[in-house]
Amino acid sequence: MEKHFWARCIAAASIAVLLAQSEVHSEGGWKAGVATVNITPPQLMWMAGYSSRTRPAEGKLTDLWAKALVLEDDAGRRAMLITLDLVGIGRQLSQKICETLGDQKWKREQIVICMSHTHTGPVVGRNLLTLHFSQLPAEQQQRIEQYEQFLHDRVVEAATAAQKDLAPASLSSGQGTVGFAVNRRENPAGTVVSRRRTGTLRGPVDHDVPILAVRRGKQLRAVVFGYACHATVLNSYKWSGDYPGFAQIELQRRNPQCVAMFWAGCGGDQNPLPRRTVDLAKTYGGRLADAVQAVLASEMRPVAPRLNFKYREIDLAFSKLPDLKQWEKEAESADPFVAARAAIYLEQLKSGKPIKTSYPYPVATWQLGDIRWAFLGGEVVVDYALRIKSEQSGNTWVAAYANDVMAYVPSCRVLREGGYEGGDAMIYYGLPCPWSEDVERGVIGEVTRQFSGYD
Repeated sequence: MEKHFWARCIAAASIAVLLAQSEVHSEGGWKAGVATVNITPPQLMWMAGYSSRTRPAEGKLTDLWAKALVLEDDAGRRAMLITLDLVGIGRQLSQKICETLGDQKWKREQIVICMSHTHTGPVVGRNLLTLHFSQLPAEQQQRIEQYEQFLHDRVVEAATAAQKDLAPASLSSGQGTVGFAVNRRENPAGTVVSRRRTGTLRGPVDHDVPILAVRRGKQLRAVVFGYACHATVLNSYKWSGDYPGFAQIELQRRNPQCVAMFWAGCGGDQNPLPRRTVDLAKTYGGRLADAVQAVLASEMRPVAPRLNFKYREIDLAFSKLPDLKQWEKEAESADPFVAARAAIYLEQLKSGKPIKTSYPYPVATWQLGDIRWAFLGGEVVVDYALRIKSEQSGNTWVAAYANDVMAYVPSCRVLREGGYEGGDAMIYYGLPCPWSEDVERGVIGEVTRQFSGYD
């Protein structure tokens, strides 16, 4: 009897191993883990994105979230995508998060941090230095510094939890479309409704909605999707994820146990128009969720379990720097933001530190099966996505607001045209002057170089 008992045990164990192997095979060779952590500020503080605000936040419309997705291919290579419901973070915090994750054996090139660019989130550190931090009273500056540490800890918490959630999974991709993004440089807000009705909207746009689905068996575990449009429907004093937040909420409602993660595309010159009501934010979020859900319900393309990644910071040159006399003149400006920026650089020059002539601009790329995915820092205008996708064959995605939101990144066309995206916005970010005319060549060249290393 004992002999038969052990025989049955061995047979059962063999079946379990075969079933486990079958499950891994059926999942497509991927492993994935996902986690979410609430990053809504624990105290009311200043909000990011608009110079017109005169007081701290007064409440909450929706929570803000940090979400982490860890992917591992069949060769054991891992990468991590972190999404944040924030207007942006700067290089210092991005580096700090990655250095902390380095203690968990993660290399910098394995990690990408994407921001939704919601304008109803908190100020984070020195991001948008002259627009916010330098203008605020000491009490608010202290809260901003406290939140930056809080955010660091929560992001690391989400990343750690996602690693613990790692399990066999399958990946598939698809693409939807939604048309509420409008080129704001070419279409005054008051004309958009009539121009849309008559089909006379102007300027380049990117209405693609790239989608990555992560499943465990038949269960949708995560959906990652992007769109190239500012998250500026709302300008209230209540925390919210704006239209990307409502899209994520709706997708999670429709797909229980799924984590929805949004990344912003090259929408530096794109606005959701018309805007300024909660109903519109919910409507745009619902339309985006509809586009994603339609693709999820269709036959999506399997993503082969092949993962590669690269990260490099290039020296992106500024144009001619102002001299001491010009800084002294700007320090007397009636524009408080111009004066604040000048004061920062005058103090730097007087301390004997030269002003840097370039910025360490982050460019990252991933290869997921047949997907080539570029991640660009800053508020990148739509020209970049359109050019990269036209020059690259196959399935190419382009994210912006990634790793470091240091400034607007205009194309040569927009730089020469000037205006807010062309150079004026550098004032609010605290950078010394516009980019040089090499800006587009430098960014596109690095993306092309990185992509050329993939097979």
